[in-house]
Amino acid sequence: MSNELIELSNALAQATDRAAAQLVAIHTESRGSASGIIWRPGVVVTAEHALRRDEEIQMTLAGGRVASATLVGRDPSTDIAVLKCAGAEADTTEFGDPATLKPGSLILVVGRTRASGPVAALGVVSLVTADRRNWTGASLAPYIRLDVSLQPTAVGGAVVDTQGKIVGLATPRFARFGAIAVPATAIHKVVDILLQKGRIPRGYLGVGLQPIRLPVAIRELLQADRKSDPKSSEQKTAVIVLEAHPGGPADQAGVVIGDIIVALDGRAVSQPEDVQSLLVGDAIGKSLPIKLVRGGAIQSGNIAVAERPHRGE
Repeated sequence: MSNELIELSNALAQATDRAAAQLVAIHTESRGSASGIIWRPGVVVTAEHALRRDEEIQMTLAGGRVASATLVGRDPSTDIAVLKCAGAEADTTEFGDPATLKPGSLILVVGRTRASGPVAALGVVSLVTADRRNWTGASLAPYIRLDVSLQPTAVGGAVVDTQGKIVGLATPRFARFGAIAVPATAIHKVVDILLQKGRIPRGYLGVGLQPIRLPVAIRELLQADRKSDPKSSEQKTAVIVLEAHPGGPADQAGVVIGDIIVALDGRAVSQPEDVQSLLVGDAIGKSLPIKLVRGGAIQSGNIAVAERPHRGE
């Protein structure tokens, strides 16, 4: 074996060993486990979909000791769950910048099993986009797809860059094949919110929506309304209001059943997911411009985004 390959092999083994000190195995059943990352002292993140239940959660730590953990909260939109475990400590957790990853960049996914210790998989970044909305309506920025074979025990493990730093969490949840890296920048925000509130606040307009295909007359009406914008294209679909919750933001803004919402916050609305994508992050409390069609005429107004009522409140 050449010296270059020996050096690469040793470097990968060392990077795995360093990252593994920050990894735990999470198990809620008699068999099987997923991985978790010690994000802060006593705070662990893992893949939300891999956490089978909310109680009786245990972690196998780096030294082999098993400790109990409690759930802080879940965010299915980013596939992140946050746990607390008093015994979960790491000397240092070094985070890298996900924005430095490019297609072709080498990465390691490092996890931990409850019985065998660390596991590792070598892969490459296959795709990077500045922003991509997943099927939950949430956006990941950047969206990083990995060409890596991810075994079940490594789900929720650390994505490690060539500097040996953690740049994200590995999950197959939003990938048709391979896996994605939920970027560390997004995880920091989710951890902060869940530690503070125990849940992720969601924006709420109080409407029931259904996609529809726009009649030719309305499409022409919209084209005429947007003729001053050379970048606009013909809008063929929109969403119709099937329900407006009494007292909700839409009701207070004068939206009624049968209205066709064609734009929100200056962006064309072609399907319900277009509305949902605008109700995340810091949208709560903001007043968004809305454009709708009622009785064959375009109307404009504003609608204030409220926080979705939480169960039990």
